[in-house]
Amino acid sequence: MAYRKLGRNSSARKALFKSILTSFFKHERIETTEAKAKEISGLAEQLITLAKRGDLAARRQAIAQLADEDVVAKLFSEIVEYESVKSRQGGYTRILKLGVRRGDATPMVILELVK
Repeated sequence: MAYRKLGRNSSARKALFKSILTSFFKHERIETTEAKAKEISGLAEQLITLAKRGDLAARRQAIAQLADEDVVAKLFSEIVEYESVKSRQGGYTRILKLGVRRGDATPMVILELVK
């Protein structure tokens, strides 16, 4: 499986993803770099699919990937109940391009839940 290393070792990358995923589900929208958003999007889709399953094993798997149990509760109770999430079999996230960051010209995007 090909993936982006994002200039980090595996433990730093895992911690980064855990942090960004937690923020994403907490706020339902984040601004980040395009490379990070493309990686996070797939992980977020998998977590939403787990939440749609809704059993205890799925909840425990989500807790392992997110940093805050309150966010897991929100994912399993609120986010799964959105009509756009219920009616879809994937494609729960959207990436909107913003342009480049002024300091280093990195492409910036907004990653959001489709509502």
